[in-house]
Amino acid sequence: MRLLLMADTHVPQRAKDLPAVLWDEVDRADLVVHAGDWVDVGLLDRLEARSARLLGVHGNNDGPALRARLPEVARAEVGGVRLAVVHETGGRQGREARCAAAYPDVDVLVFGHSHIPWDTTADTGLRLLNPGSPTDRRRQPHCTYLTAVATAGRLADLVLHEVRRS
Repeated sequence: MRLLLMADTHVPQRAKDLPAVLWDEVDRADLVVHAGDWVDVGLLDRLEARSARLLGVHGNNDGPALRARLPEVARAEVGGVRLAVVHETGGRQGREARCAAAYPDVDVLVFGHSHIPWDTTADTGLRLLNPGSPTDRRRQPHCTYLTAVATAGRLADLVLHEVRRS
C-alpha cells in the first residue's frame, strides 16, 4: 500500500492549489492522508474525487463546513499498519510519551500543525510522523510531504520530499 502523507495545505490561503508534484503523488497513492488545515472544502472535494482512498481530519484553521465532514481523529489499518491521524499533538516537549499514552493501540500517528517535518518513535514503538507542509514552509528551508509503503504490518520506504518552487 503506497501512502501519501500531507498536512497544513492551507489552500487557497497559502497557495492557490496543491503543487503539481503532489497531485501526481495523489494519482499514485493507494491511500492519501491529510492531517488537517485544509482551509477550503473545495480541496477536500477534489482530493476525495481523485484519491483511491482518503483519510483526513480537520485542523484548527478549518471552519464548520470541513468540521462537519472530517473527524478530529481518524483511524485505519493499511497493509497491517494501525494508523491514526490527528492535527495537533501539543508542544514538542514530551510529545512521544503523551502520544503513546493517548494512542496505545496505534503503530503510526500522523499529525500536522507545526509545518515542521517530524519522525520519531516513542518507547512503546509508536512512530510519530509530521509531513510538514507542501505549501507553507514557515521556518523550514523547503515545503515538504511524505511518502511511504505499508506492508506486512510495518512502514517501509519512508521518504521526506522537498517541494521546489519553479
